[in-house]
Amino acid sequence: MRIENGELTSRRSALHASQLSVVSVTVLVTTYSGRELPVTCSLLRFQISTIMTDCRLERTLAGICLLMLCVTLSWMQLLEMPPALAGINDDNFDGNIFALYGGNGSLIPPKVTLAQALKRDKPILLVFYVDDSRDCKQYSTVVSQLQAFYGVPADFIPIDVDAILPKSTYEPTEPGYYHEGLVPQTLILDETGKVVFNASGNIPFERVDDAFREVFDLLPRAESVELRRRPVNEINVELTQ
Repeated sequence: MRIENGELTSRRSALHASQLSVVSVTVLVTTYSGRELPVTCSLLRFQISTIMTDCRLERTLAGICLLMLCVTLSWMQLLEMPPALAGINDDNFDGNIFALYGGNGSLIPPKVTLAQALKRDKPILLVFYVDDSRDCKQYSTVVSQLQAFYGVPADFIPIDVDAILPKSTYEPTEPGYYHEGLVPQTLILDETGKVVFNASGNIPFERVDDAFREVFDLLPRAESVELRRRPVNEINVELTQ
């Protein structure tokens, strides 16, 4: 088989243009969202009304048709697959919740470990979470709000429970010592390492804020929404003004 004057010919016989045609097949594919999408597949069709003496040409054309058909069917199968999308109201995984939903990628990884934080004589906020939980996703915004107010005087340590190695017993310097098997779980440890707040679930900002106000000796929310210290006496008030 050779090319002469821009035409494909064969030493034994030629495959004329009249024996080749293009067949376009349009299929309506219903996607996962219910939308019908037309998919057009163009295939080469050749008539074998006469015996082809060049078997290599026949196999080549047949292979092209089969390849195009396989690609089209694979594409159609992908269109029917459900989209791998996640959101704040589902239990799917789509990345770290604090960066995606809390808008605060600085929380992960924590700046200090629990063992290091216990040596710093600062209050600690422990948050146990998993990335594929709707409650944890929604609660990540609360943690970000809390860090905006208390991120400097307190150490914030989010703990992915999937990263806790299973052990029979844990030391107080290990996160597993405080985890109760639920997510999200929030604990506040005062500067001495004593647990002063422990709650599970998507708790409101105000509950954790009230606990922090007690730790830092701030006015309760009923007296001041702003974070202000309690006056000890008149002399102390004058010193703070």
